[in-house]
Amino acid sequence: MNDSTHWNRRRFVSAGIAAAAALALPRTASAATTLRWATVLPTNHPMVAMMERVAKEVREKTGGAVEIQTFPAGQLGSSRDLIEAASGGAIQIVDEGAAQFGQFVPQFSILEAPYIWHDANHVRRVLASPIVDDMRAQLVSKRAMRMIGSTYYGKRHITTGSKVVRTAADMQGFKLRIPEVDTFRAMAEAWGARPTPLNIGELYLALSQGAVDGQENPLPTIQSNKFFEVQKHLVLTGHVITPRLIVVNETAWQALKPAERDALAAAVSSAGAAQDNEILFQEARLVGTFKAGGMDVIEPDVESFRKPVLAALPPKFESKWGKGLWEKIASA
Repeated sequence: MNDSTHWNRRRFVSAGIAAAAALALPRTASAATTLRWATVLPTNHPMVAMMERVAKEVREKTGGAVEIQTFPAGQLGSSRDLIEAASGGAIQIVDEGAAQFGQFVPQFSILEAPYIWHDANHVRRVLASPIVDDMRAQLVSKRAMRMIGSTYYGKRHITTGSKVVRTAADMQGFKLRIPEVDTFRAMAEAWGARPTPLNIGELYLALSQGAVDGQENPLPTIQSNKFFEVQKHLVLTGHVITPRLIVVNETAWQALKPAERDALAAAVSSAGAAQDNEILFQEARLVGTFKAGGMDVIEPDVESFRKPVLAALPPKFESKWGKGLWEKIASA
């Protein structure tokens, strides 16, 4: 662990302006560029292995001219902290669920909307298409962040502590931990649940103490954060497929030489494909792993979850997303 890890978070974020200014200065021939990449995901998550692969490949392809330092496990703050830090330049790269960027460009939240995606290939196809070009451009112009890649984070399911959940009716009054995202809040409310926004770094303790009744996340995230230790039931709702976006500070991006940008983009693409395959591999086996470990695995009435959400969300958010965008993505 390098000594940057020990910075006080407030000092780290407030250093953004100075960091951005430094990146804008001409580089001497012998000086290496350092890019800091931070994530809230734990060290044993496939995304963190991807970060390390990208760092190694970029270092090799640029002959050491570009070094990437990685900061996993929320060392530098929560999801919102890290996005703000990437926008300001205190860190240069961040990965987060697509809907987290909806706070800056509202259309981004549709990329993590419930029941819009068919499968991982559908996600890849749309995110590589012109459908998202306007979102990308707005993120650069409004918040000085550039999307350079995406990964498959997984299909999200519900876990509960003591309560057995088989239909959406069983979610009435259920304290469901959600990310700090408006579409997730609306989804929980459509089920009759009580949405409880909470940073993922605080979630294990909240579950163990009963501060929330349950949570929802992809199976590899449930595994890497050990939520199975404090949750009894796994409910296979499959309500959201999450694309995770990889975003770089625009000043840092422009300070790189064209060949260095190409090296970074290529490394993100190749390592991202490996990460996606690992997530899919884990998803294929983890239900059995959790069941063998003592979790009660429930096949719920999925339509009871799907129907109220699709009745509520598309019309509620159409003004933010833009008319026809839901249909364009769903049919792509």
